[in-house]
Amino acid sequence: MQAVVLAAGEGTRLRPLTETKPKGLVEVDGRPILTHCFEQLCDLDAEELLVVIGYRGDDIVDYYGDSFDGVPITYARQERQLGLAHALNTVEGLVDDDFMLMLGDNIFRANVEDVVRRQRESRVDAAFLVEEVPYEEASRYGVCNTNDYGKITEVIEKPDDPPTNLVMTGFYTFSPAIFHATQLVQPSDRGEYELSDAIDLLIRSGRTIDAVELDGWRIDVGYPEDREEAERRIQNAVSQSQSI
Repeated sequence: MQAVVLAAGEGTRLRPLTETKPKGLVEVDGRPILTHCFEQLCDLDAEELLVVIGYRGDDIVDYYGDSFDGVPITYARQERQLGLAHALNTVEGLVDDDFMLMLGDNIFRANVEDVVRRQRESRVDAAFLVEEVPYEEASRYGVCNTNDYGKITEVIEKPDDPPTNLVMTGFYTFSPAIFHATQLVQPSDRGEYELSDAIDLLIRSGRTIDAVELDGWRIDVGYPEDREEAERRIQNAVSQSQSI
């Protein structure tokens, strides 16, 4: 299965760390965020890494070259950062079949393999990790509305007044059907083409969508304090493994 990594954003909330480097090369526990992403995707047997670059993208190309740990890297360039669905569209011609998608500013120590297994065994059109976050943080993410049976019925991107605190994380699997949805998405109130809107279109069209509850943790490295929290958790995990 191919793996798409979205790494085109400017990372303005991480300044001054991103004034001279792209967000993906900001180090967490001594290694760039993208290295953490690539390692996890390689552990999931990614056959190819399709990396969408934009802001200071040449720095990423220079750093990683054309492969990572023996897995080939193909780059696609998002000339203007107009949202995640817009970024995903840049790799449509490069994707052969079902694929993984990871946001290049997320660090996971969680059950991402369950999402891949669900895609492979159930042949769904999309699967993704969800987690409950404090209500005051939910507006940072794509928020999931559910029915009485726990099935996701709607996804809303960064709502001002979140209807729930169940949110999508930065790891997904998709069938190529997602590209038809991303082509239909209209700009949001933020002027961006939102991935959550594309997923919502899949839901409304009756496509099979599975949500997998997160077991473990993930950090969306959007702010300097998120980076510090990710480092703390990684170091705690290392300390615990060494004490066993």
